[in-house]
Amino acid sequence: MKRLLFWLIGALLALQSAMATAADKPVLLVFGDSLSAGYGLPADQAWPVHLGKLLAAQGKTVQVVNASVSGETTAGGLTRLPAALQQHKPRWVLIELGPNDGLRGLPLDKAKANLQAMVQLARRSGAQVHLIGMQLPPNFGPDYTKRFAAMYGEIAKAERVSLTPFLLAPVISKPEWFQNDQQHPTAPAEPLIAAMIAKDIAGLF
Repeated sequence: MKRLLFWLIGALLALQSAMATAADKPVLLVFGDSLSAGYGLPADQAWPVHLGKLLAAQGKTVQVVNASVSGETTAGGLTRLPAALQQHKPRWVLIELGPNDGLRGLPLDKAKANLQAMVQLARRSGAQVHLIGMQLPPNFGPDYTKRFAAMYGEIAKAERVSLTPFLLAPVISKPEWFQNDQQHPTAPAEPLIAAMIAKDIAGLF
């Protein structure tokens, strides 16, 4: 009985120590949709988890918090962001939203305004911001898809933030790296995405 009690006390102290250590680390907040939430995958296989491991291997003291929500639009993200900033007080914010606006054919001027507002909110909170873009399938028409892809670069330039132009760039040419829906990457593809993001955000540290 005493051994069990000592073991429980030791485990509790170790947990408290780990929690305190995590709390001391500056937060990198990933704020996206299903592509960042790891849709269809175990939670520990999403690219933000791999990003955290890469940054740790590089000697960077960072706690990666994935606040991504499957199905999220830019309007929903703009509504959620203030509470996320208040809760996590991140030093860095990675914003990956817009695909669900595009897939629903929503007005791009509104999506762009929402994304720009999120960038500004995050910067006003004191965080450094990195914007992550996406592209749409060609069946949405050349004008809409071109304007959609371009809006990320336009925002990044206007707000002077760093940019990953296309989240799926490392895997888009390999159909076998996508789930049956041909939209969401498989688990083996996620580390490749994380490696690209880690390279793109290196200048923020």
